[in-house]
Amino acid sequence: MGTGVGAMTWSPLACGIITGKYENGIPETSRASMKSYQWLKEKIVSEDGRKQQAKLKELNHIAEKMVCTLPQLAVAWCLRNEGVSSVLLGTSNPEQLTENLGAIQVLPKMTSHVVSEIDNILGNRPYSKKDYRS
Repeated sequence: MGTGVGAMTWSPLACGIITGKYENGIPETSRASMKSYQWLKEKIVSEDGRKQQAKLKELNHIAEKMVCTLPQLAVAWCLRNEGVSSVLLGTSNPEQLTENLGAIQVLPKMTSHVVSEIDNILGNRPYSKKDYRS
């Protein structure tokens, strides 16, 4: 029985990190280059940030197999989670919005096998009550 509470996922693209724009450093025109986003720059260049970039490359292979972009994969992954009723998107231009909305077409491809592959790469799957049942 559900609780009647739904979650809204914010920043599904991790402030743009998942778009791959920080793969080769911090572009001058990016959010992370702004003074008010110094925290984001520090996160990207940290050791954890470098590990995250390596995971993104692995996730990109999954996106390529599914014939979608990494942002579409990320948004679809958020949407298919139980309890998520909507995803809050932030875009800089109409093209990004169109790309992100394309995640709806990726959603039916998010099989348990694909989700398992993603969970293995991320290594951060939360435990649910189902996991504790014997």
